[in-house]
Amino acid sequence: MTSTNIILSPKPIQSNLADGYLKFQLNQQTSAVLSMRHTQEAIIVPIESITSMPNMPPCILGLMNWRSRIIWVVDLPRMLNLESLDYRSRQYNAIVIQVESLVLALVVQEIKGTTKFVADAIHSPIGQVASSLVPYLCGCVVQQEETLLVLDAQAIGQSSILRSD
Repeated sequence: MTSTNIILSPKPIQSNLADGYLKFQLNQQTSAVLSMRHTQEAIIVPIESITSMPNMPPCILGLMNWRSRIIWVVDLPRMLNLESLDYRSRQYNAIVIQVESLVLALVVQEIKGTTKFVADAIHSPIGQVASSLVPYLCGCVVQQEETLLVLDAQAIGQSSILRSD
């Protein structure tokens, strides 16, 4: 009787694995992505389910209930000083993100789906976009002849616009 030993060698670690991103339109002109690490859910929010709050910055649409939590709803294009969304709509496309303990619903024009690319594909946004956008970006990536803004969820969550302190 012969026995065969099978030796399993660990797979080599690949540092160039593609990361997952949620792809969306900020407004008519601007496409962007957010890392799936911070993305909780993409949802459609009826306009009447958002409670507006007085004395808030214009980019904060109000509060809503999401999975038994009360969260802020933010007009992301307006926060980034881009052309705002059409407010005649009866519902919003929102991306729920979580950065540490902060959960926000970011309203965007349209959610396009998911995409993947390696971190090495992200290039500096300086000179490519308005300087007011740079603090909120990890960079830009070109995919199928389209330039996508790679948004930084942590920078959005830590924005002074959202802080009252």
